[in-house]
Amino acid sequence: MKISVFGLGYVGCVSAACLASRGHEVVGVDISPQKLAMINDGKSPVIEERIGELLADVVQTGALRATSDADEAISSTEVSLVCVGTPSSPNGSLSTMYLERVATQIGWALAAQSNRHTVVFRSTMLPDTCESLLIPTLEKASGRTAGVDFGVAINPEFLREGTSVRDFFDPPKTVIGQLDPASGDAVAGLYEGLPGDIFRVPLPIAEMTKYADNAFHGLKISFANEIGAICQALRLDSHAVMDVFLADRKLNISPAYLRPGFAFGGSCLPKDLRGLVYAAHRADVSVPLLSHVLPSNEEHLRRAFDMIVRGRRRKVGLFGLSFKPGTDDLRESPLVDLAERLIGKGYDLRIYDANVTLSRLVGANRQYIESRLPHLGELLSSSVAEVMDHAEVCVIGTNHEDVTAALADAGERLVIDLVRLPDAEHRRTQRGYVGLGW
Repeated sequence: MKISVFGLGYVGCVSAACLASRGHEVVGVDISPQKLAMINDGKSPVIEERIGELLADVVQTGALRATSDADEAISSTEVSLVCVGTPSSPNGSLSTMYLERVATQIGWALAAQSNRHTVVFRSTMLPDTCESLLIPTLEKASGRTAGVDFGVAINPEFLREGTSVRDFFDPPKTVIGQLDPASGDAVAGLYEGLPGDIFRVPLPIAEMTKYADNAFHGLKISFANEIGAICQALRLDSHAVMDVFLADRKLNISPAYLRPGFAFGGSCLPKDLRGLVYAAHRADVSVPLLSHVLPSNEEHLRRAFDMIVRGRRRKVGLFGLSFKPGTDDLRESPLVDLAERLIGKGYDLRIYDANVTLSRLVGANRQYIESRLPHLGELLSSSVAEVMDHAEVCVIGTNHEDVTAALADAGERLVIDLVRLPDAEHRRTQRGYVGLGW
């Protein structure tokens, strides 16, 4: 394919050289005379493993050249990758100045093109930036219609400085946000044969994936550092502790707990988090991340309660009460907390949980529920149909099969989904359905 790459910094330079090495014909575009001269001389403007040798090879073979002429670059290529910077302000707001400038230049050049050209944004940008800002900019400058006269896609990069060439050829995944299938096809053609899963998704999903990745990376580093600080204060070898932690591929280093949903609870997580933070404070160790895990959890409980309040209906059916499916353990269950709040605010509540029978609750489990919901016997029903008949609002805290079956007759009831029901993707477009985090 014939490709133009706008912006020859780390991402643009590496992308241009790697694509050229795969047999594509690449034109780099930048406003810096120094960068252009270096690339055309076969020298890399960035320090990066393998990039010097790779760039020299593709320039020598003629697979890569650089220019400041955007019109010429567009006219001689079929796909453009936009790799300009999106710096942030001290308050975190994103600067789109360079994106808008390049989108305008490309739009002007597209006005003179008869062939379909696909504009692919690789710059990191917040969700809806492309649809609300960049596509209108391209359309205004070109006088043409996106998705009809030219293609638009988002292709976020997952290149780490220092190993970016290696990451390009062995990506963990390839994400293609497509305005239309033809735009996605053009991007997919750039990476044909590379390993890793390919995700073809709507534009805003592609924009968000980069932020989800980097937020989690920062979270992991901060978590490890705070555990290290506590271990040091307690005279423990933090690396020995983390060696054990990392060996767990079932829960710790895995997809476990990484699906958005309701608050966590149970007899372990809240108690142990409180204990760890208490130990840190006693040792005079500041752990802002760990200290805010439980307050963050509380926010998800508040969001669920606020959804019910906004529904303006007083008869509530709560489906699920234990802290997770398949158990009758009610200790520190967020659903018990939710029920307690609803009763406190005067809601007419009925509860169904296939695993919870009051007569079978014993020990600490029974003591806990008697202290939080002393009248549970009056609220709890053994019939899902009975709770459904009562409810104007159905709050779904379990995906037990008898609950999902009963929802087929939900009718005009408001359904508040805390667990992401199996048919949530279909329900999202229906009136009367609200998902907690989707």
